[in-house]
Order: sequence, then structure tokens, then C-alpha cells
Amino acid sequence: MPFLSRIAKRAKKSLSWLQGWLRACILLPLHVLLERPIRDISAFQRRMPMIERREYSQNGEDGILEAIFAMIGTTNKFYVEFGAEDGIQTNTRYLMKRKGWTGLLMDGGHDDPTINLHKEFITVENIEGLFAKYGVPGEFDLLSVDIDGNDYWVWKAIVNYRPRAVVIEYNAHLAPGESKTIPYDPTFSWDKTDYYGASLAALKKLGEEKGYALLGTDRHGVNAFFILRELTEGRFAPPPWPETFHPPAFKGKLGQRHPKDLLNRPWLTI
Repeated sequence: MPFLSRIAKRAKKSLSWLQGWLRACILLPLHVLLERPIRDISAFQRRMPMIERREYSQNGEDGILEAIFAMIGTTNKFYVEFGAEDGIQTNTRYLMKRKGWTGLLMDGGHDDPTINLHKEFITVENIEGLFAKYGVPGEFDLLSVDIDGNDYWVWKAIVNYRPRAVVIEYNAHLAPGESKTIPYDPTFSWDKTDYYGASLAALKKLGEEKGYALLGTDRHGVNAFFILRELTEGRFAPPPWPETFHPPAFKGKLGQRHPKDLLNRPWLTI
């Protein structure tokens, strides 16, 4: 039975990879060629490269980002990602290694000058100073935010820089209709419970205030994808809110979620 189970799992992975390849190599070029808007960006979620390994994005975000930039094109191919850990499994590694992108990585516990990863603890007070310190251009192609806490507040604090696309972690434990975030605390450190970040509705509101449209989320309920509103026309036709929401399915398992916050800490309604 264990042997048959392994065969079944391998077959399932192979089928998933084949479906992703067909969408990326056939369906996506057709969207571009025929100028047909993409409705569901999560359909392009896939692992890179062909042989799966713990490199590149964690939840198949590489495929979604590939679809987004196939539709909107690139300008300077510059990215900023913070909450990058050691830089091995990030939303931008594939772009750097395979697509010729460059950019800035920051994380509170890691440093690696070979990939321009700097040890910085991100706060509302220092984010734009760090952008200036490391020479981030005023306009660039991609911002990725994943700090397991003050994500909403830090994105809100970025006002003098204008990324064309933003991928940001949302808290899928909060229902689609709830517009909530944790109160801002510059010392906040995630304790692996369901108390972190902000709901998708709160991030959607903030994105709209900043001139961004929500395209959708990945199927594991981890990241939300935004682009500048003016870039959506003729390229994307997202489903009505809140159909873009995906509930927790961490590690690819529907219902897999983080433990509840036993401290009953407060949420702030936005």
C-alpha cells in the first residue's frame, strides 16, 4: 500500500505539472496574442521548474507573476521583496535567476550580499528610508510584502514609490467580508498562530486607495495580487468580489490552517 500511495502522489504531481505547463505555454500565449483578458489568475499558479524542488516561490506564485507580466510587460525589471528569509524560496528568485531581473531583498534575520539580501527589520517608520538607502527607483515593476504582521501598515506607508504590481500576504483565516488588520506595533513578531497581517478586504480597500486593482489570490490562501488600475483594461477581468478569495489551504491541503490565537488579541476594523 505505501508503494501504491507513492505512485498515486507522483501521478498527481505529474498531472498538476502538466496542467500548469499547458496553461503557461499554450493558454497564456493565446491570451497575449488574442488580447483576451485573464479572469482567474490562480489558474496559472504552478511550480517552477519542471522538477519540483524547494526553490523559487512557496505556493506557485511564480506562475501567477509570469502571467501578470506577460500581460502588462515590464519596464526596468526591478523588484523589492521583504520578508525574504534566506532568499532561497521567494516570490522573486525565479525572476532573478531565469528572467534577468534585479532588485532588493530584505529580511529581519538574514543577510547575503551575493543576492542583494540585507538584514533589516521592517517598520512603518523606516521602510521608505530603507528604499532610499538601497537605491530603489521611484517606479519599479514588482513589490512583494510578506512580514507576517504589519503588512497592511507597511504597504500603506509606502507613498513615494510606485510599483506596477504588488503581491502581499493576506490572512485567509478572516472571512471575505471582514475588513480587519492587527493594530500597528513596530515590535510585532508572529507567533505562528492565526493572529497576523490583514484580511483580503482590508488590503483590497487599501489597494484601491493607492490606485491598485485586486486581480485575485493564489489557491492556497496565502498571497493577493494587485496591479495599477490603469494596467487592467483589456488585460484582466477579475471575477466579482469576493470570488477572488481563497480560504486557508496551506501546504496544498484545504482546511490546513494556523492554530487559533489563544490570547484573544484585538483586531482593528478598517
